[in-house]
Amino acid sequence: MSVLLDKRRAGVLLHISSLPGKNESGDLGPEAFNFVNFLHDVGATVWQTLPLGMPHGDGSPYQCLSAHAGNPAFVSIEWLEQKGWLPSAENCSECHGGHLFWKSCLIAKAFYGFQTVASEADQQDFKTFCKEKADWLDDFALFITLRNVFGHKCWNQWPVALKQRQPQALKESRQLLKVVIEGIKFEQFVFFKQWHELKAYAEQKSVLLFGDIPIFVSYDSADVWANREVFKLNQAGEMDVVAGVPPDYFSEFGQRWGNPHYDWTFLRKTNYRWWLDRIKSQNEMFHILRIDHFRGLEAAWEIPADEDTAINGQWVTAPGAELLKTIQKEFPDLALIAEDLGIITEEVEALRDDFNLPGMKILQFAFDGHPDNPYLPMNFDHNSVAYTGTHDNDTTLGWFESLGDAEKQRVYDYLGWSTLPMPCALVHAVLGSPANLAVIPMQDILLLGSADRMNTPGTTEGNWRWRFEWSQLTEENAGRFAHFIGMFNRHE
Repeated sequence: MSVLLDKRRAGVLLHISSLPGKNESGDLGPEAFNFVNFLHDVGATVWQTLPLGMPHGDGSPYQCLSAHAGNPAFVSIEWLEQKGWLPSAENCSECHGGHLFWKSCLIAKAFYGFQTVASEADQQDFKTFCKEKADWLDDFALFITLRNVFGHKCWNQWPVALKQRQPQALKESRQLLKVVIEGIKFEQFVFFKQWHELKAYAEQKSVLLFGDIPIFVSYDSADVWANREVFKLNQAGEMDVVAGVPPDYFSEFGQRWGNPHYDWTFLRKTNYRWWLDRIKSQNEMFHILRIDHFRGLEAAWEIPADEDTAINGQWVTAPGAELLKTIQKEFPDLALIAEDLGIITEEVEALRDDFNLPGMKILQFAFDGHPDNPYLPMNFDHNSVAYTGTHDNDTTLGWFESLGDAEKQRVYDYLGWSTLPMPCALVHAVLGSPANLAVIPMQDILLLGSADRMNTPGTTEGNWRWRFEWSQLTEENAGRFAHFIGMFNRHE
């Protein structure tokens, strides 16, 4: 167990996009620093976010255009103004409703200002960044540029020479589109510069940043386009099988994610270098990492690509132990958490336990009336991470209000007919549990209902848009949360 995970801690789950602000999305500006201040003030020492990558049109952070790149939508325009790279008069985002395209235009203008007025030290920082990140940044910047040129079509619909990455076609594209490519690299430079300033501030306030690694990457991504051999693709570069999960608690038809599966034979031959590079990128950004869909490292659900749902698939084993051993050797101090929800077998539990990884405990899953339910707090062990719910669950208040009378009685029977209202009673139970780390979604601190849910698995509309306002965080809400943290000795 990592030393970061062997103490009793409290954290809050909130994605960057959910921070307050005037634009379409929360960003890495002042409100992110204000949120760190809030965590510090109440005694919480962990901030968990969702993946920070650049999503597709549906906004899902679990289907990104790169396993390494950050989301330019999170770039703070105010920061660019303060640097003097973007005149304040250029920032008309309020007039444009904070449209993300407009933000990209502003960053492009800031790049012009950067080239004109930035200090020699900043100019050198940019060159150093491009050199140090070249192993993924060069392909990513070209990929995004070409994707824009071809109307956001997936790379498998590009002209054959570029789809197949023929060297001459790539060389000509890099020369022809050089200015745009440099602009994409600048976006990433600014994103990472801002992120690391936030990380340094969080460290000053004794707050750890907790990131999330989706086990799979999107087919329409720079990773698949540039590293086709890493994935299970046919001769034409298409997928014969796609990833997902069979029917479970979240969906009666399962979830057909559509991601490509890994070619583990190739990865083994390369000593899992692609995975190690991916872990390196995220480990530089976060203090704690979670592998989403950890069970896919033991066996993954392969669905024929021509199936419309995830029902007809099969489990195919993966070399998880060998991969984790390789990761552990390369990153001996890595604080890693296993997202072990869903259909979990003894083999998956053994893989998690053999590497002493904390698993996840969700209280919303606990109240089926069986005393051996692993999600009941009395059955937790210290080496686990407890939640009321996650971004894939309803808010705790929404969940409770959807229960029948008999189910509600089971909840209160277990809680001893708590005098606390929902969701406070479940927050209290999570923070009082034996789990070393307890993480509460921000919605539950704010006592919000189903209308403020972040995501409904198996759906593509209306997700990932929730944001909070500081006016919702009353003195009573914050004080109660701080009191619980102190009472249960989670203010390390």
